[in-house]
Amino acid sequence: MPTPPQALVVFADASLHRSRISRRIGDAARSLPGVQVQDLYQLYPDFFIDARAERELVKAAQLLVFVFPIGWYGMPALLKEWFDTVFRPEWAVADGSGRLHGKSCWAAVACNSNPEDYQPGERHGHPMTDYLLPLEQTARACGMRWIAPHISYSADRADARAADAHALKLRDLLAGHLARLPVPGAAHGA
Repeated sequence: MPTPPQALVVFADASLHRSRISRRIGDAARSLPGVQVQDLYQLYPDFFIDARAERELVKAAQLLVFVFPIGWYGMPALLKEWFDTVFRPEWAVADGSGRLHGKSCWAAVACNSNPEDYQPGERHGHPMTDYLLPLEQTARACGMRWIAPHISYSADRADARAADAHALKLRDLLAGHLARLPVPGAAHGA
């Protein structure tokens, strides 16, 4: 019987074929032991998500990582559909069942603007973290621990070298989060 993944990376990029960074990030995450990458646009191009299978993966993982590009201030449509289908409230939080309680949740997002564009009075008017509030609140409502997101700015201007460096940095950050997870089955206070 295969060992369940410690981390489930839910990866959503509808434009993977033209992305300079996303494919590298997916490959870098897959290279870590204990990590399973679910490429939503590859698995569910018709938007018919296998909620039962996805929930089994979610239940098994201690860390949920959402990797996606920001477009028009929100997540890709298929990732939103994934949340609406997989994290249905009657499953995720019904009767305090704790299916997701205690898990960690992290987002790694890319956008094409510069960091200074995400300030009050500037082009986008708010910090990027404001645009991630629905995801953060979903995690908190489900009893998960929210980890501050990793944001990659100016993604459309990254050359191959910068894209590789970003993917390796993200891999290292993910490895660091994995290292801080509690060891499954370990006694507390020992």
